[in-house]
Amino acid sequence: VLLNFVPLSQTSMATFLGPNAVPNGIQRLPIHSSEPHAMSVPVNPSPGADSIDHGVTEAPYERRFSPYDFNGGTTLAIAGKDFAVVAGDTRMSTGYEILSRKVSKLHPLTDHCVLASAGCKTDVDQLRSVLDIKSEVYRHNHQKDMKVTSVAQMLGNTLYMRRFFPYYAFNVLAGVDAEGKGAVYSYDAIGSFERTPFSASGSGQSFVIPLLDNVITHKNRNDPKREMGAEEIVEIVKDVFVTAGERDIYTGDSVDIMVITKDGIQKQSFGLKAD
Repeated sequence: VLLNFVPLSQTSMATFLGPNAVPNGIQRLPIHSSEPHAMSVPVNPSPGADSIDHGVTEAPYERRFSPYDFNGGTTLAIAGKDFAVVAGDTRMSTGYEILSRKVSKLHPLTDHCVLASAGCKTDVDQLRSVLDIKSEVYRHNHQKDMKVTSVAQMLGNTLYMRRFFPYYAFNVLAGVDAEGKGAVYSYDAIGSFERTPFSASGSGQSFVIPLLDNVITHKNRNDPKREMGAEEIVEIVKDVFVTAGERDIYTGDSVDIMVITKDGIQKQSFGLKAD
């Protein structure tokens, strides 16, 4: 088989390789913009098309979808000697838009255990539903509520089951254990957890934790540490949320506070700024 190669003329080669080549009257960027004499790729425009790329007629563009949305908000929990205090603000927002001012981030799972969750509202609702079903099944099978240590493990297992498509929920669990002591558990997105003196999650976490490090766990202080009662802890929580609301636009409107003891759960609300 004989192949006839037809060499390009110098004029044709200059048309392809020339730095100022303008094929069909439309200037095209070279393939390698750092090379002044790089080859330009001629493109034939569609008939009637103007020189402005509207993103539809000529160049392809990407559409993107995310199954998650961050709805903001802040939660915290503090363990006391024989109680636990858990709190969360009631603002739900997306971007720079406030969707609601009355959405609670606290969800009682038993009479002595409360889940506080910030993140994507739809994922938080789904997680609550799954935990409620599991708690109800346990209650029917054993004729008693789950202990807070068991609830903590159940939450960790539930989050870990979804580790490849995690719940976009940042959780803090608070309650009173079988010995009557306050218990707080801190979680990551896929179920790793630990028992801590306090924990916080959500958009205002970075503002809350340094303050609680100093006030609750007494870090970087030389004065004697003293035991604080539930009433004093509640007042500290109010101050913490006022502080977080000044720095975080996703925290505000009001804060729900629950005090958990062996006798049950007491709830109160405290107003925050609405702007």
